[in-house]
Amino acid sequence: MLRTHTCGELRITDIDKTVKLSGWVQRSRDLGGMTFIDLRDRYGITQLVFNMETHATLCKKARKLGREYVIQVEGLVAERSNKNTKIPTGEIEITAENIVVLNESKLPPFTIEDNTDGGEELRMKYRYLDLRRNPLRKALELRHKMAITTRNYLDKQGFFDIETPYLIKSTPEGARDFIVPSRMNTNQFYALPQSPQTFKQLLMVAGYDRYYQIVKCFRDEDLRADRQPEFTQIDCEMAFVEQEDILDMFEGLTLHLFKEIKGMEIDKFPRMEYSDAMKYYGSDKPDIRFGMRFVELNDLTQDKGFAIFDQAELVVGIKADGLSDYSRKQLDQLTDLVRKPQIGAKGLVYIKYNSDGSFKSSVDKFYNTEDLQKITDRFEAKPGDLILILSGETEKVRKQLNELRLEMGNRLGYRNPNVFAPLWVVDFPLLEWDEDNGRFHAMHHPFTSPKPEDIALLETDPGKVRANAYDLVINGVEIGGGSIRIHNRELQKLMFKHLGFTEEEAQAQFGFLMDAFEYGAPPHGGVAFGFDRITSLFGGSDSIRDYIAFPKNNSGRDVMIDTPSLVSQAQLDELMLNIVKPTK
Repeated sequence: MLRTHTCGELRITDIDKTVKLSGWVQRSRDLGGMTFIDLRDRYGITQLVFNMETHATLCKKARKLGREYVIQVEGLVAERSNKNTKIPTGEIEITAENIVVLNESKLPPFTIEDNTDGGEELRMKYRYLDLRRNPLRKALELRHKMAITTRNYLDKQGFFDIETPYLIKSTPEGARDFIVPSRMNTNQFYALPQSPQTFKQLLMVAGYDRYYQIVKCFRDEDLRADRQPEFTQIDCEMAFVEQEDILDMFEGLTLHLFKEIKGMEIDKFPRMEYSDAMKYYGSDKPDIRFGMRFVELNDLTQDKGFAIFDQAELVVGIKADGLSDYSRKQLDQLTDLVRKPQIGAKGLVYIKYNSDGSFKSSVDKFYNTEDLQKITDRFEAKPGDLILILSGETEKVRKQLNELRLEMGNRLGYRNPNVFAPLWVVDFPLLEWDEDNGRFHAMHHPFTSPKPEDIALLETDPGKVRANAYDLVINGVEIGGGSIRIHNRELQKLMFKHLGFTEEEAQAQFGFLMDAFEYGAPPHGGVAFGFDRITSLFGGSDSIRDYIAFPKNNSGRDVMIDTPSLVSQAQLDELMLNIVKPTK
């Protein structure tokens, strides 16, 4: 070994030990008669001391070391005179007696510090340097602990860790597949899995009644802070269970993670129906760290001569506690916010319930004091509160008000990243209508079981059928979801029919699964958690990139290795692919 200890290991109890350390030069300070070097490895930082009086040659050698040089040093552990209480090794230093340069380094393109001067694109190009920084090391350490804790929990619950294939069959449902050409099967293609869905169901048919996998999945879709083309999920399936069994098991996993990783005790998760989530929060992933629930106002606001409300399908608002003193400029900023194209509201109506009990609104000419009192009473408002109201088509206006609610939650300090409020959202619609294609799509996936009491509605009113489906939401972030699956061939055929498949198409795409259902398929269901997403949530970040060792950028590119990239004509010929190469 090139070291006897790590750079984060030595303490005051190790004084007078002769040790060897190896690592990277974080920084050096030349004080004339003394030179100090901070030596860094994955475990921490230790200060090295080179004395010009006692070791002149060694001290001169140390002064030539640049940032990020890899060195080995041998010396004696001594007590520091100027202790650094900010690091665990801050009470000691190493009086150097020998130094070996293991490798030199060019000057890095950005500083390897907690607060670096490198931009995101530059740091992604030199990701191997960025990973030396403490924040990223902590992020990957958290990811490691989350994975180990998850595996230990599921192992104790009797789950088998079983790998499923990465080269699978492309299916038309869900997001776009990444396609892989097959050299040995001309003009035929594999797809990379968006999830191991059908394989884990087949494992239930095979009798492996508790399966899990921390597995890489792939989706060819547009990217954002919490989405990558390749991502990891905690994928699980159980047989001989009902919905409550699944929720209890994976609520238990989540509680275990909070306790073991965060040292937090969380109460039992509330359950909220999808219809209530949309009605009161305008989102299927509501942030319940704060209230500000929607209040519907059609009966109090319409037929008063205000055309915008009179013509609206829904008039709905929220109450912001204690903000009646908002200035006109602040209210105009909120109006500009909801009018942004990505939100799409036409305008914003406000009612100030002033501290003296009077009212001031943007629609005073249409609503008298009595009208405004009735509206504020419905919100259970008190003097000093501010009412914000939107109107329009029901589905659109709820989503718009959700954005405004989250903005007000931020302004009022309600969205503290150190406070966690999980819940299960249940009873999703089984199907959603696609206007572009003129047909229904599965809201989750085509293997989700409908509520037994709603099956008859598949023939008469498919849009009203509820699914045996559920999502885990924490702080307004969808952490994962799942469902009780269809395990009967005839019901699965009926589902495919309502999704627009012909019998031939269903057999060609999913015949292997329906055939398996004829050989004693047990009732089963499961869940998949976004592992990158829950890890970043535990780490207090909105972005998953820092919790992935080598992520892609917003264009789906790995700028470090410069991919995706062109391949040689010989490779294309071998695959019998005719690719038109771009002209210069």
